[in-house]
Amino acid sequence: MNLRRRNRPAAEVQTSAMNDIMFFLMLFFLIASTVTNPNVIKMLLPRSDSGQSISKKTVSIAITKDLEYFLDKQPVTLDQLQPRLQGYKQQVQELTIILSVDRSVAIQDVVQVMDIANKMGIKLVLATEPK
Repeated sequence: MNLRRRNRPAAEVQTSAMNDIMFFLMLFFLIASTVTNPNVIKMLLPRSDSGQSISKKTVSIAITKDLEYFLDKQPVTLDQLQPRLQGYKQQVQELTIILSVDRSVAIQDVVQVMDIANKMGIKLVLATEPK
């Protein structure tokens, strides 16, 4: 007599709950990634081989493709730039400006900011992306 069972139970894995969990995780990371840096100004920086980081007392100036000027992420006009920099210079003797300029901005607009920094005796560094 053969007493073995011929029908073996089929093993199944239910993945519907796993799909829901993965969807919620993906949604969480998408929302979290947009909230982390809300004050970042999006620009395409020119590229450089010798990209270096600067650890001195610095002030960042950004010029967007629409010729909007930002001093430490606060919008300013070109006329307001020199008085605001004078306030920073009074606080710190060795001040360095990190100038972030969009690739599409004309060089004359960059030179105007460079002239202001040169007249005030402030070091200026142009921000670039590595190649």
